[in-house]
Amino acid sequence: MNVTVIVDAGTILPEDAEFVASPQTSTEGHVIGALRNLGHEVRIIGVEDDLAGLVAALTQHPPDIVFNLAEQFRDNRRLDKNLPALLEMMAIPFTGSGPTGLMLCRDKGLCKQLLNFHKIRVPDFAVLAPNRPMRVPKRLAYPVIVKPVYEDGSEGIAMASVVRSEQELADRVRFVHERYRQPAIAEQYIEGRELYVAVLGDKRLRVFPPREIRFGGIDQGGPVIATSRVKWDTQYREKWRIEYDFAEVTDAQFASIQRICKRVFRLLRLNDYGRIDLRLAADDKIFILEANPNPDLAYGEDFAEAVEKGGLEYDALIRRILGLAMRRQEPA
Repeated sequence: MNVTVIVDAGTILPEDAEFVASPQTSTEGHVIGALRNLGHEVRIIGVEDDLAGLVAALTQHPPDIVFNLAEQFRDNRRLDKNLPALLEMMAIPFTGSGPTGLMLCRDKGLCKQLLNFHKIRVPDFAVLAPNRPMRVPKRLAYPVIVKPVYEDGSEGIAMASVVRSEQELADRVRFVHERYRQPAIAEQYIEGRELYVAVLGDKRLRVFPPREIRFGGIDQGGPVIATSRVKWDTQYREKWRIEYDFAEVTDAQFASIQRICKRVFRLLRLNDYGRIDLRLAADDKIFILEANPNPDLAYGEDFAEAVEKGGLEYDALIRRILGLAMRRQEPA
């Protein structure tokens, strides 16, 4: 097929604009390499702020399908939902979730409200908007984690995000309002194991072996949550003995994880692939933290590792995502 890959413009290196160097180290490079291995003709479009240019490029060279790896427009992640909306209006098939799924997952407060309404357990939470009195429900017990409502990739999450008093809460909420110019969400800290669960499919869903982040330095004052430094700083992880590995869960635990993650995937209108982040408490209660409609698809990262353990090698994963997206275009 003719596959156009839409990426954030900032991920394109001038010295390797076609992602042909070897080895590739980015998600974009890994996905593009797999598409070429599968025999597809690949065209790359970098998305920044030129909507007319994007439409012209897609019109002049109409693809059979778009592999959508873009996560922002005009450097604004809240506009990511409009890229698949544009593709829908142009009747171009695309991989991944549509505008509804992206919107529901982007807004952490709305996501938790919806899941809570459907009796899926989430941490107690409150959304605190800028320039309004801070009203925190009495049921929200400390410690509490404060995050920006619309960010992802642990942006805005640090050790200081875990607060233990009303004053600390007010200070951190003010920081989020001023730094990120958006509401903050304050949610109860759940003691337990943090698992990341890969889900693949459409009408029929497959849940893969969960990955776990293990916080080895808690007793020495190390992180207890996946902060931005935990996610992106290798030396920091080594210092605090933080590791990602497959979770050891019982058959009963995995059965519960499968059932709940499938429900979350469908309720949030995800398509093709996604990752569900959760905490597994000591009493086996499952708390959904977030749903990620566009998890990192890089080779060697959690999603690809989980899928490979489940029997799908990397190129087969990319082929499967393409196949799922194409089948969604077929008449019901």
